[in-house]
Amino acid sequence: EVRLVESGGGLVQPGGSLKLSCAASGYTFGNSDMSWIRQAPGKEIEWSSAIHSGGVAKYIDDSVKGRFNISRDNAKNTLYLQLNSLNPEDAAIYYCLKAWGPYGTSGQWTLVTVSS
Repeated sequence: EVRLVESGGGLVQPGGSLKLSCAASGYTFGNSDMSWIRQAPGKEIEWSSAIHSGGVAKYIDDSVKGRFNISRDNAKNTLYLQLNSLNPEDAAIYYCLKAWGPYGTSGQWTLVTVSS
């Protein structure tokens, strides 16, 4: 059974940073492309980033380019999302997905709140 568990969310001030993690189990993590999506209150789901199974090819949405970085450690079966220079528009629930794209098996979520 595929299981994805996100963590690392929290409250951060504008301009601050967070690092989200997604622990994967139940499948061969190193063979799967992975993504992060987010959904802010009242807004559509936004596909923010993706990373190829090998960790080299990446997609970063223009809305977060230069501020967010996706990475993975296949030895630890873990996906990461480094969030820098956070602003209130980044406040959302964040999901990791077993997919290249905005649709796939997801975990529960982790909440990012950006407020002073």
